[in-house]
Amino acid sequence: MALEEVYKRNEHHRGSKAGWLRAAVLGANDGLVSNASLLIGFAAAGKSDLLGVAGLAGIAAGSMSMAVGEYISVQSQADIEESDRLMEIEHLQIDPEGELEELTQIYVERGLPRELAEQVAQTLSEKDALEAHLRDELGHFEENKARPMTAAIASAISFAIGGLIPLLGALVGSTHQKIVLIILFAVLGLAGTGSIASRLAGSPLIRTVLRVLIGGGLGMAITAGIGSLAHI
Repeated sequence: MALEEVYKRNEHHRGSKAGWLRAAVLGANDGLVSNASLLIGFAAAGKSDLLGVAGLAGIAAGSMSMAVGEYISVQSQADIEESDRLMEIEHLQIDPEGELEELTQIYVERGLPRELAEQVAQTLSEKDALEAHLRDELGHFEENKARPMTAAIASAISFAIGGLIPLLGALVGSTHQKIVLIILFAVLGLAGTGSIASRLAGSPLIRTVLRVLIGGGLGMAITAGIGSLAHI
């Protein structure tokens, strides 16, 4: 099979989605849990008249915080990748033969006979030595490259969507029903994000959904307790 066909097939692997998928799932879960917890805290403290304002403020602040935090985090990864790239360029300029031997040893350690490893290393180096070292020595692949802006946007949008779900629960029903509705909407939202994450990542559905529900439920329970204490 041609090398191009192998790479094309690998595009269907889920690892290529890891960056934006992680940011999106984290953002949605954080939006659900943090805004639901905020709203439950306000409701438990007897401030039901402020739920709409509090919910919108929580979405706005949380979305911006998630976007900035995600951008800084992923940009740090991108900086490391760029530093590695510049270092490899320098090494190839100073000692190309040593770098060729290093690449050969990598293929030998992966199970290729010495002669074949030398041929592979030589062929790949002639085509693009830098790409070969970044891929096979450092594990840098184009599809998994750090993309700070993509991660920031995915995180902000998913947080806002997640935060809206418990807010809808806070805006319907009577005052005495609000906490129950916030929790109900949040649980449904968490189950939804858990199932989406399971489908995209190829992980077991029940285990993924339960993990999301348990973590989110714990966060909401703690905040509700703090809100009740504040009301006292």
